[in-house]
Amino acid sequence: MRLFLAALALCFYATGSAAENDYPLIEAKECRPRGGLPNFLLKAQNTGSELKVGYLGGSITAQAGWRIQSLAHFKKAYPQSKFTEINAAIGGTGSDLGVFRLQQDVLSQKPDLLFVEFAVNDGGADPQRIIRCMEGIVRQTWKSNPKCDICFVYTLTEFLSPAMLEGKLQRSASAMEKVAEHYGIPTITLGMEVAKLAKAGKLLWKAPLPKTDEQMQAVGDKVVFANDGVHPYEATGHKLYTEAIVRSLPALAIAYNAPLTHVFNLSLDPLNYERATLAPITSAKLSDGLVPVDMKSDAFAKGWANRLPAMVKLTQPGQSIEFKFKGTHCAVYDVVGPAGGQVAVTLDGKTTKKVPRIDAYCTYARLSTFTIGTDLPEGVHTVRLELLADPIDKAAVLAKNKNVIDKPERYAPLNFFPGGLLILGELVP
Repeated sequence: MRLFLAALALCFYATGSAAENDYPLIEAKECRPRGGLPNFLLKAQNTGSELKVGYLGGSITAQAGWRIQSLAHFKKAYPQSKFTEINAAIGGTGSDLGVFRLQQDVLSQKPDLLFVEFAVNDGGADPQRIIRCMEGIVRQTWKSNPKCDICFVYTLTEFLSPAMLEGKLQRSASAMEKVAEHYGIPTITLGMEVAKLAKAGKLLWKAPLPKTDEQMQAVGDKVVFANDGVHPYEATGHKLYTEAIVRSLPALAIAYNAPLTHVFNLSLDPLNYERATLAPITSAKLSDGLVPVDMKSDAFAKGWANRLPAMVKLTQPGQSIEFKFKGTHCAVYDVVGPAGGQVAVTLDGKTTKKVPRIDAYCTYARLSTFTIGTDLPEGVHTVRLELLADPIDKAAVLAKNKNVIDKPERYAPLNFFPGGLLILGELVP
């Protein structure tokens, strides 16, 4: 759980509630059925059907909460069918990574239904970038499988609740609604009842879950939502989320006698991320002595094998990776942690920045990304990534989040662990 807590904090705590004021907010409704879930619910009624439910989201989805509870509901409601999940949740990540890993983590397994949960982790993101990423998720999904139903779900945190307490969707969800409306995708505001309880003074956003009679009496009739105001307790906050889905299902049961083929409209934003791709880092040119690690046997790499397509370990200053791509955006998908060093990024022959691969939350290793270039001119671009010998005051970095170095040997290395390239376009020779 600590992986999810720290990484998630990076995504939205840097923005204040005033950010809601610079974007038009949409009226909050628990369910906007639109085109419903016709294919999924029709297939579920057929005896012997096998259905796969994809869950693409952040740490709230990764918890043993609404994801597991909603799948259990489907199994109970349709005992004649078999349901399996595609768990594609990664803590601390938003739609800007989800759109690139969608094919590998979800579509390759051919889901019948895809839930998309990024409203919290996109809380501090630019609304237009949210629209482009969410539209890319929709268009990629229907290009791969036009019979896959999609549903956007909006979770909530104490930090992002002010708009909901006033009857409006938070900024990220308001942006997502534009995509949903354009493509006829149903949406469920999982936090609607949560906000109602909070406004009525019947919800504790952040408190220990009461266990003893004395603790229960102290809480009274209030619902204890989470320990941190973000990640709900399974028995309380997540239960409220699941109940919202269950209440919404009848409205999503659009009646069709045969499977419906979802078709594209004209794009909402021509710059959407439909062509987002995830390429293995091994597609790039590695400097002498660098070789890909064995993702099955390497003790460190195998922990990330279900997410990263490959891994290369840069451990010596001067080791480098070079590649070319044709497109407008490129980022690196890697692992940050105590052993992280600094990477020099050279784009189109110009060294643009030095990127540390450790941050204030790195008391452990986790998946992360960093951008090489975005909104670039369409065309071929060259990239060089080089591990630097530059020291990092890691104690000072950790202190920003009141963390400390526990074992100096864990923080002594200056390494770089890339696994994939996130490209709007394609790699070129």
